[in-house]
Amino acid sequence: MQSISLISSLPNQPHHLAIPFYDKGLSTPERVAEPSVQELATFGAKSKIGSVARLPYKNGALVLIGAGSSLSPRDFAAAAARAAISDVPMVVSLPGATEADVTGLAEGLNLGPATNTDYKAQKDNLVFHILVEEELKDLNIDSNIAITDIIRDIREIINLPANDLYPESLAAKARVLCSALPIDIDIWDEAKLEQERCGGILSVGRGSVRPPRLVKLSYRGGGKHLALVGKGITFDTGGLSLKPAESMVGMKYDMAGAATILGAIAAIARLGLKVDVTAYLCIAENMPSGQATRPGDVIRIRNGKSVEVLNTDAEGRLVLADGLSLAQETNPDHIIDVATLTGAATIALGNRYAGVMGHGLAVEMVKAAAQSSEELVWEMPLPEELRPLLDSDLADIANVKIGNRAGGMLVGGHFLAEFVSPETSWAHLDIAGPANNDGAPYSVVPKGASGVMIRTLVETARTLAL
Repeated sequence: MQSISLISSLPNQPHHLAIPFYDKGLSTPERVAEPSVQELATFGAKSKIGSVARLPYKNGALVLIGAGSSLSPRDFAAAAARAAISDVPMVVSLPGATEADVTGLAEGLNLGPATNTDYKAQKDNLVFHILVEEELKDLNIDSNIAITDIIRDIREIINLPANDLYPESLAAKARVLCSALPIDIDIWDEAKLEQERCGGILSVGRGSVRPPRLVKLSYRGGGKHLALVGKGITFDTGGLSLKPAESMVGMKYDMAGAATILGAIAAIARLGLKVDVTAYLCIAENMPSGQATRPGDVIRIRNGKSVEVLNTDAEGRLVLADGLSLAQETNPDHIIDVATLTGAATIALGNRYAGVMGHGLAVEMVKAAAQSSEELVWEMPLPEELRPLLDSDLADIANVKIGNRAGGMLVGGHFLAEFVSPETSWAHLDIAGPANNDGAPYSVVPKGASGVMIRTLVETARTLAL
């Protein structure tokens, strides 16, 4: 957690003062003497978004953050946080900021810095102050900080290597994260999964010495019922349909969907929103072995449908099928599933947009919530002509069409739709692209796990609670 506070005047101790630098020049508080054009040029101040320049200042340094023609307060603060020096307090200033701007600043300061890790030396805790007008100094930003703290916790979990994060340990981390919150937790081991007929999760986890788990989390705030389902493949080798070596790098992130809904229900409970939420974390490790599911095997999902597994590397949809079936049984008002489902999603949408598809009101709700949360989603279709690709001569449905590479994200969506009633309000989020960032930091996203879609899911719950 970062240390963030509101101040109505500059502190006396040495500090950094971060101010946005726009195409049209510097926007500074009246109490700061505006640097000259020569000073700006000497120290390389540029308006390119995210650029950083430091000028000597009486109590430390004036930090200019490139803002282009416009930059949201959240993204400005994130860039400022990444420019901070750990042992010197950072003061961020956005003249004329509104309440919404200040909450955005707080979120950016907490989400912008690099994610902590236990595997290397840590920076000292960063201290941030937000410079506000006198009338805003008593503004309560605790709820915003609470959400971003949870996102940072989830990022740390997602970044863990698979030797330390496996089905049992991920279930344990879910228990710890929810222990102080009004959330009931039920963890199903392999025996319980067998008893509950969760053939998809069991088939994916069969090849690993570390057996699968399903974690059911329940929060009852009253009101509409939202069901969340997340793919939690703690490592994906592809199973017997083994991935090439280079494609396995980064497969520790294949549990990001389950981690996302864990973070969402934790944040919703922390905020005390008046909505009922049930979350299903479908967790397995996809490994090859003498016990692993073979291409051509037929399995049976919780809802009774049989699946011919033609590619064991299309495993995420198999674990989600059980989770969606369980969610459907409770007849919720809306179902949303989140998964790093297909590489095809990154081919279609790149690395920053999540694909959303489904039917009913849930799709529009997710799109509106994402826009409000400044997260990127793009609606994708479920074309009827693609569904026959999943026909099987042996079972009710196949998990892939061997040899077909067209519309892979959409075909995956069609498979999932088989486990949700056509009348159900359902949205599927494919976060394969934005779940982790292997490039330079941008917006509020550091390198590594992004925690993307947690804010969108919380905002969706807020809408339902109205």
